[in-house]
Amino acid sequence: MLYSLFTHFRHFPGARLFTYISFRAIIAGVLALCISIWFGKWFIRWMKRHHISETQRDEKIDPAGKDKKDVPTMGGLIVIAAILVPCLLLGKLSNIYMILLLATTVLMGALGFADDFIKTFRKNKDGLNGWLKIAGQVTLGLIVGLTLRFSPAVTMNEVVSSRIVDNTVVVEKSPEIKSTQTTIPFVKHHNFNYADLFSWLGEKNMYRAGWIFFVLLTAFVVAALSNGANLNDGMDGMCAGNSAIIAITLLLLAYMSGSVVWAQYFDVMYIPGSEELVVFLASFVGALVGYLWWNGFPAQVFLGDTGSLTIGGIIGVCAMVIHKELMMPLLCGVFLMESVSVILQTRYYKYCKKHGRCGRIWKATPIHDHFRTSMDDVRRRDPQCAVIFKGSNEKHHEVKIVLRFCIVTLILAALTVLTLKIR
Repeated sequence: MLYSLFTHFRHFPGARLFTYISFRAIIAGVLALCISIWFGKWFIRWMKRHHISETQRDEKIDPAGKDKKDVPTMGGLIVIAAILVPCLLLGKLSNIYMILLLATTVLMGALGFADDFIKTFRKNKDGLNGWLKIAGQVTLGLIVGLTLRFSPAVTMNEVVSSRIVDNTVVVEKSPEIKSTQTTIPFVKHHNFNYADLFSWLGEKNMYRAGWIFFVLLTAFVVAALSNGANLNDGMDGMCAGNSAIIAITLLLLAYMSGSVVWAQYFDVMYIPGSEELVVFLASFVGALVGYLWWNGFPAQVFLGDTGSLTIGGIIGVCAMVIHKELMMPLLCGVFLMESVSVILQTRYYKYCKKHGRCGRIWKATPIHDHFRTSMDDVRRRDPQCAVIFKGSNEKHHEVKIVLRFCIVTLILAALTVLTLKIR
């Protein structure tokens, strides 16, 4: 809105500042931070005044910890509002990538809100049917993937270079194309094209199959990261803290992809228009940091699925837009670890139950619950249950667990950026 206004009146003093990505990104981040803190305070008071809180968690989830009764949920609305307002004011709303991210925020927020509504107002702890949530996530992924395939505004330049001639920067780019190429970590001067997986189909059909694979991969990445963020949201400040670090890394990657100079320096694809993601991601980071003001231990508000599903969906869509999805297992390693721990634990438990015994791999899952659960807790619930990785019988405070998980994410984020130079 303001971007269009100041672009129209660009001859006025100071109006050109709004044409700079860095200026708009900084203002958007600060504005999102302020909105998140201010709106968060109002939202928490309103929810408490109307006695709207999360269905009481049982002892398995909050063992011998802070009493979390009557803590408002659906705090994801704080994050969503703090993202949307700065982007609508300062973003270039005609940009296809900005449109995709705003749509992702609204649609994933609506899906999570439906789940929280059922849990909170209908007092049903199961919430929205799991398959319906998966269907919603996959549908969004398919919409994003098909948009990236068919929108004429979505292009890329595989090779870019710049040089100075007579004090003027001359940019040379390969032709703009629609491509299923992606950046491979640790590999220099080479982008992997998904179409090459189907070379056996012939030159004409391999590209069609490559795009079909790309669209399906988009749906998978969005659903996987959305669920990973949801599983990570189990302790005060956990999901928001880890996601803020991930978002900052994505902001750096988006800035590289949207700048000819930096794309050349780091030898990555140049994606015209992707620089607008920097404004969105700056708002995203500001919203998460501001939310931590209220979500730090002891939490005064919980994200709920409204927030966690939205956060994961945003991360997944950003990764696909800038063609950095193969870096996500490293950057989002904490989300991956949470998801894998639940899958393995569930499969192993069912296997043991089928053979007439009780067995677990970890004391509790998602994996962060393993560190705040003792063997005494396990034996109290099921005296006959055997655990493979018992670890220490000591319970760690959730502040320590959250801090250590954030440190791990920070290390993974640094390694993700380093993959662009360690080739």
